[in-house]
Amino acid sequence: MARRAGGQPHSPRQAVQVVATAFAALFSVVGLALYGLPLYYDFMVREFGWSRTMVTSGNAISKLIVGPLFGFGAGWIVDRFGPRRLMMAGIMMAGGALVGLGAVSAAWAFYFFYFFNALGYVCGGPLPCQVLVSRWFDKTRGRAMGIAYLGIGFGGAIVPLLAAWLTAHLGWRGSLQSVGVLIALIALPLAYFVREDPDGRSAALSEPRIERERQNSDRGPKRVALRTVLQSRTFYLLAIGSMCSIAAVGGTNQHLKLFLSLDRGYTQTDAARIIALVLTISIVGRLLMGWLADRIARKHVMVLIYLLVAAAIPLLLVRTSGFTMYTFAAIFGLGLGGEYLIIPLMAGELFGVRVLGRVMGIVLTADGVAEATAPMLVGYLRDRTGSYDIGFTALVATALMGAAAVALLPRTARPEPAALSLEP
Repeated sequence: MARRAGGQPHSPRQAVQVVATAFAALFSVVGLALYGLPLYYDFMVREFGWSRTMVTSGNAISKLIVGPLFGFGAGWIVDRFGPRRLMMAGIMMAGGALVGLGAVSAAWAFYFFYFFNALGYVCGGPLPCQVLVSRWFDKTRGRAMGIAYLGIGFGGAIVPLLAAWLTAHLGWRGSLQSVGVLIALIALPLAYFVREDPDGRSAALSEPRIERERQNSDRGPKRVALRTVLQSRTFYLLAIGSMCSIAAVGGTNQHLKLFLSLDRGYTQTDAARIIALVLTISIVGRLLMGWLADRIARKHVMVLIYLLVAAAIPLLLVRTSGFTMYTFAAIFGLGLGGEYLIIPLMAGELFGVRVLGRVMGIVLTADGVAEATAPMLVGYLRDRTGSYDIGFTALVATALMGAAAVALLPRTARPEPAALSLEP
């Protein structure tokens, strides 16, 4: 349920506007940009003669720089000044980065624009969207977050087919630049008009107001200092579990097009269909995991998601096609759907929403490191051995480690089933 700080419900229009803004930002910054860029790696390998390590190193190096330098700072900005302005800046950087990457021919330019792509993800992606939705929703937070995160699924499902169609008509460079322009056109207007705070104020949060909203919150601890969070074993179990699973998902996603196109000999159209199917099924996964997160312990939902990821990757090692690939798409898509959704829900359950921006700033920074290094490591192993067998096996082990870490988290209360939808 969407509520004001004093406990009164918001109008359905305000609730829909908030969810739609988060949906559009995630659709664009994550669905189109994050899942879209790897679709062009095989063109770079062919045209520039770059290795798989090279084409995945842009994501790795940029996130290793951006994450530690800007991740916590972005979380602090969101908690202090609200998510709206940061989201707008991130959307522009993510779209501009794709336009720039469509014009590169030198390695330095590739890394330069990939830096802004990573910065756009930090500023305009999951972090501000998670805080925006968490501020506005209480008992239906899982459902609202699930609907917002459908943006990733829809964007990711559309972008393989869109990229293939645009590439056929404009070439891979024109296709990539067109996707960059779409990012700004879709997400920026909604981010500009959204109310970032339930009180309708865009100014910085005052200390009395922060304290008042802490007292009004009925989720998690009433008052938790960030220092207390960082001293807890629970925080590190959550961070390790999240990093491991994000590494497994990122390592698979970044190489899926390369694997299908260059190693298995799929045509551009057939590879796009498999990837689109994965991300289409992730839509079902987001709805299902968001629904489960409002009804059973979120720890159990998180473990389920991580086990689905671990179960799907070995299917890529089976030397068959057809049914096996569709089975992979179904299992991996369900896990992928809940992956990014469950982390902020679990963090809010454990630590409360008033420090969620700072907590998620740290967790997403750590996740960014994992998501950056895993694809590069898998690419290196593929370049050295001539096969993805060792790399994909390592990703399975990493996902299982993440599930084990989450299983050690303290038991949380079973969420009270929400009787109402987004409408008050």
